[in-house]
Amino acid sequence: MTDLTSGLVLLGFIFLVGLAAESLGRHTPIPRVTLLIIAGVALGPSLLGWLNPAGTEWFNVVSQVALTMVGFLLGGHLSRRTLQRHGRDVLALSLAVTIFTAALVFTAVWLVTDDLALALLLGALATATAPAATTDVVRESGAKGSFTDTLLGVVAVDDAWGVLMFSLMMAAASMIDGGSGMAALSHGAWDIGGAVVLGVVLGVPAAFATGRVSPGDPTLAEALGLVFLCLGAARWFEVSFLLAAVVMGAVVANLARHHARPFHAIEHIQWPFMLVFFLLAGAALKLDALAAVGLLGTAYILARVCGRMFGASLGAKWSAMPKGSGPWMGVALLPQAGVAVGMALVAAEQFPDRAAVLLPVVLGATVVFEIIGPPLTRLALQRAKVRS
Repeated sequence: MTDLTSGLVLLGFIFLVGLAAESLGRHTPIPRVTLLIIAGVALGPSLLGWLNPAGTEWFNVVSQVALTMVGFLLGGHLSRRTLQRHGRDVLALSLAVTIFTAALVFTAVWLVTDDLALALLLGALATATAPAATTDVVRESGAKGSFTDTLLGVVAVDDAWGVLMFSLMMAAASMIDGGSGMAALSHGAWDIGGAVVLGVVLGVPAAFATGRVSPGDPTLAEALGLVFLCLGAARWFEVSFLLAAVVMGAVVANLARHHARPFHAIEHIQWPFMLVFFLLAGAALKLDALAAVGLLGTAYILARVCGRMFGASLGAKWSAMPKGSGPWMGVALLPQAGVAVGMALVAAEQFPDRAAVLLPVVLGATVVFEIIGPPLTRLALQRAKVRS
C-alpha cells in the first residue's frame, strides 16, 4: 500500500477503536480517556506493535491541534463572571499546588540522589498537568458547579506557572553546573510573554469580528480559523501554543457581547481530534520506562501525589471552597502528560549528563499518571458533587 492508503486505513482503524472505547466507557467506571490510552498502549510498540506514532508524521500536528482546541475552550472558562466568583480560588489553588508539588518533589529527589540540579529540574517538571485529559473527563462526566469551574480554571493557568517554574529551575540548575542561567530565563520569558501577547493580538479582533456571518454564534469555519491561526503563529514565533490559545479564548469570552455561545462550534468537532490524540499518545508510551523508574521514580511519583494533595488542601484554606474539598482538588489534578515530556526533552538537551536519569523517570511517571490520573479525576468530581 502507498503511504496515503495505509494512513487512511490507520485513521479509520483509530476511529473505530475510539468508538469502541467510548461505548465501553459508558458502561464502566473507567473514563474513555484511560480506555483510549490503554488501547493505544496495547496496540503500540510496547505490546502488539500495530500503531507506531514515531512513524506517523501527522501525530504531532493532530496532538497540537487538539491541545490548541483544549486551550481555547479552557480560556472560555476564564470569563469575567467566572473570575469574579472563582478567581481567588483559582489563584490560591494553582499557586499552592505548583509550589508544594515542586518543593516536595525537589526534596524527595535531593534526598535520594544528592544531586541538587537534578532535584531542581524534576521538581519543576512535576508541576505540569494534562489539560486535555482533565477537560475530557469533566465533559464526559457532565459535572457542573463551583468545584468544576475552579478545577478548569486551575488547569487553564497551571501550565503557565509550570513553564515559569521550569524556566527558573533551569536557570538555577545551569548556574549550579557553572553555566549562565540567562538563556533559560529569557527563553521562559519569551515563551510565556510572547504567548500572552499573541493570544491578545488574535483574541481582540476575533471577539468583535466573529459571530457576524451567523448572528449570535461563530461559524465552524471561524472557530477552526482561529485555532489553526493561533497554532501556526505560536509555532512561527516559538511560543507556547497552549497558553496562547487559553489567552485568546479568555479574551473572546470577556470582550464578545454578541455571542450566544462563542465556543459552541469547537465543542462539536473537538472529540475526533482528541480521540486520535489519546490513542496515539497511549501508543507512544513505553512500558519499559516503568522498569527503569526504580527508587527515584517511585519517590518522584509519591512526592508529586503528596504535593498535589497538600498544596490543594492549603490553597483551599486560602479560598472560599467548601471544607474538605481541597484534597479532592489535588486528586483531580494528578493527570500529567505531554507538557511534562516536552519540558523533559528540553532539559535533557540542556543537561545531557542527566538525560539518562531524567527521561526514564519522567516517561515512567507519565505512564502511571496517564493511566490512573483520569479515573481519579472522575472520582474527585463525584466526591466533590456529593459534598456540595
